[in-house]
Amino acid sequence: MARVSAKATSVAPPDSVDFDAIRKDFPIFNNSAQTLHYLDSAASSQKPDCVIDTIADCYRSHYGPVHRGLYPLAESASESYEKARQTLAQFINAPSSDEVVFTRSATEAINLIASGWAGPRLRAGDEIWLSQMEHHSNFLPWQRVCRDRGASLRVIPLDSSGQLNLEKAVGLFGSKTRLIAITQVSNVLGTINPLEAIINQASRHSIPVLVDAAQSVGHMPVDVQSLNCDFLVASAHKMCGPNGIGILYGKKERLMETEPLLLGGGMVDQVQSENSLWADIPARFEAGSPNLAGALGFAAAADYIQKIGRHQIEQREQDLAASAFEVLSGIDGVTIYGPDNSQKRSGILSFNIEGFHPHDIAQIAGERGVAIRAGHHCCQPLMQHLGISSTARASFSFYNNQEDITALESAILETKKILGA
Repeated sequence: MARVSAKATSVAPPDSVDFDAIRKDFPIFNNSAQTLHYLDSAASSQKPDCVIDTIADCYRSHYGPVHRGLYPLAESASESYEKARQTLAQFINAPSSDEVVFTRSATEAINLIASGWAGPRLRAGDEIWLSQMEHHSNFLPWQRVCRDRGASLRVIPLDSSGQLNLEKAVGLFGSKTRLIAITQVSNVLGTINPLEAIINQASRHSIPVLVDAAQSVGHMPVDVQSLNCDFLVASAHKMCGPNGIGILYGKKERLMETEPLLLGGGMVDQVQSENSLWADIPARFEAGSPNLAGALGFAAAADYIQKIGRHQIEQREQDLAASAFEVLSGIDGVTIYGPDNSQKRSGILSFNIEGFHPHDIAQIAGERGVAIRAGHHCCQPLMQHLGISSTARASFSFYNNQEDITALESAILETKKILGA
């Protein structure tokens, strides 16, 4: 078993990071025919040169089948793949790289735990808890496994500010609860959930917790040992990495209890006509040919973010969101959803303009080079709670700047002018 020691992260003051220079690392901002104000990083982030170059270099010079050959090129590919796993284990401070599984996405990772861990354990009358702000990826798998096993899906409600109302979650830490699955950061409200307190309480009642870190792991420090979560999932494409690859972290004892989701080559030690023996973790969860270029690009993104500093990134994005919050709050008819305390929210800002559909807002903004999202953001239970069908959403990354906020303000004012407000 490969062991990974905790990495000490020196925290430099925010003004020591030149974010204007960092923006130049992203070719899409340098090569666009029209100035691009990209405010949709919660959907998918842009990619720096180092990630693009790593992927291209893999295919140009170092590509080979992973764990499939004994010749030098294949052995080198296998070593690079496992080194990428170690990099990502260090990134989240996992005790061992064996506890980090490569998946196609955070979505697949959640489905793996729902079917392979929760499914075999749930009985009629058991409960799985999640929050009212969950993305469909952290809602639908639990809904199905509860339905199939006769268990109940319970929901932690929200208060008027868009934060968890734990006092009303009666039974959350009760004897019927078999798992709590919860996002660290809401992809709509930007709410940062108090996971430490939840996990500490759950641990006292021997209740496992799965953390959806898709909106957090590239934006703030995330330490699975400090959190003491049982599972954690994340996707590369939301943290400057490539599409089509994610990770599942699981405590060793939890992964050993989990049945594989996908079956095929590479995940077995022995296959017989009547029975088969799975390989050790993490290989048993990685059926098929591994995504070498994706893994290397993922690791390059983690190294890049680590070099900038996640404390600095978190502060930068919170500052941008706070500035945008102030600007948008000054526009008549604008409603902003989620906490108004910048320390309790990330760089995500969902809003509506009275009398206008979010799709119209997004389309007019897009025609002016401002890329924002409009829709239910794969969070329909949350939309139902808010009493709306959709919102417009601006989401910030560390490569954004004040000019992007000014452009967003101008696009909103132009929308009101065009549509006759």
